[in-house]
Amino acid sequence: MDGAATYRDLAESAWSWVLGQVREDDGPWLPDSVPDDDPDPAQPADDRDSLYAGIAGLAPALAEIARSRELTDTEQELRDRVVARLTEQAAVRVEPSLYDGLAGDATALRLLAPGAEKVALDRLAALATPDGWPTTITIRPDSHAPLTDIVMGTAGIVLAAIWADGEQSATIATTGCEALLAAADRTPAGLDWGMWPGHPARGPNYSHGTAGIATALAVTGAAQGRQDFVDAAVEGAQHLLDVGSLEDGGFVVPHTIPPSTREVEPVTYTWCHGPAGTSYLFAALGHAGVQTVAGWDVAELRERCLHSVLASGVPQRLRPGFWDNDGRCCGTAGVGEVLLDAAQDTSDPARSAQLLSAAELMGEALVERAIRDDDGARWRFVEYRQEPPLLPPGTSWMQGAAGIAAFLLRLSRVLRDGLEAPVVDRPDQWWAVPAGLLTVHAGAPR
Repeated sequence: MDGAATYRDLAESAWSWVLGQVREDDGPWLPDSVPDDDPDPAQPADDRDSLYAGIAGLAPALAEIARSRELTDTEQELRDRVVARLTEQAAVRVEPSLYDGLAGDATALRLLAPGAEKVALDRLAALATPDGWPTTITIRPDSHAPLTDIVMGTAGIVLAAIWADGEQSATIATTGCEALLAAADRTPAGLDWGMWPGHPARGPNYSHGTAGIATALAVTGAAQGRQDFVDAAVEGAQHLLDVGSLEDGGFVVPHTIPPSTREVEPVTYTWCHGPAGTSYLFAALGHAGVQTVAGWDVAELRERCLHSVLASGVPQRLRPGFWDNDGRCCGTAGVGEVLLDAAQDTSDPARSAQLLSAAELMGEALVERAIRDDDGARWRFVEYRQEPPLLPPGTSWMQGAAGIAAFLLRLSRVLRDGLEAPVVDRPDQWWAVPAGLLTVHAGAPR
């Protein structure tokens, strides 16, 4: 088989395995992972509906599948059951976040049943406070006060609202961005954000820190004509330039500031904590009309982030702890998705070809590392600090086979149909591809 067919075949096999793990208990649910010694968990986890690890995460996978072929009767039934479950739960849910709550519900519902997301957006509007949205996630030892980041906090809620573009979206996004401005810390170079105001440790990249928060401000500023939001995003980027490194033609920001007490690479290259995800900030600034930050062209800064990823050695497992994950959040599929976005967004044919080739390199690693049998395909990530180091295969969007399958399907479509292939866009990346390729974001050409 050629590359496109190989990736599609593996994606379908992985999706078949995911479908085989769907359980039923007051609606569909998935175990987060499926250990060999306990393949049948007794009950759903608390985050059973989440975009990160639950059934909402099946929505972007189903949307990608629908771009490649017609859904089967089984898949259509699953889609309808997911919509019914999320619609019912969104009416009473109090967790607001993108990857574990209402903003994730809105994302999944818009992907599967456009218009159904209104219930989640209305609920977010009703739960808003001037400080943002109180969280139910136990991360802060003394409080459930609002968090700031993309995954669990205000920035992710803002991005979901802007992407969904519903009746309540402007109110949600304005409330959120004003709360983010109030939560910012002034630094010598610009603005910085912790996961909550005053938190001493910073994860400054895309998922939990300044890169993602500044992105939400830039995207909202562009949508609402709010120059103060765009200016704050620029100041966030200025701070990242101050604490990061522009050596060797790239741009990287440390994983954690100050360095983590955990055993972790000081610089990683992922969607969540590395230049792959942080490149989206510079795409967002360009989308908002910003040309330069601290004398650097924003398009060049995006390219520098990508250069750092390509020069890093990813997806090779160069040493224990360097590249142990193949998922979207922290690994190979997430990097591959960023590379596809950039390949489809550049007007330079030579650069597009280079980025597409790099995305194929991620696909090849996923082919090589897949575990396949009669049940389908899945992946086992590595935790080198435990014995045995192989983790059980995951099912989910961010850390498992559903998300990996969607990346492989998109890679196959782009190889088959070319760089003008439509993009199944999502709240945290849509501005990074040409508007004419978007298939979901309100107002995008169909």
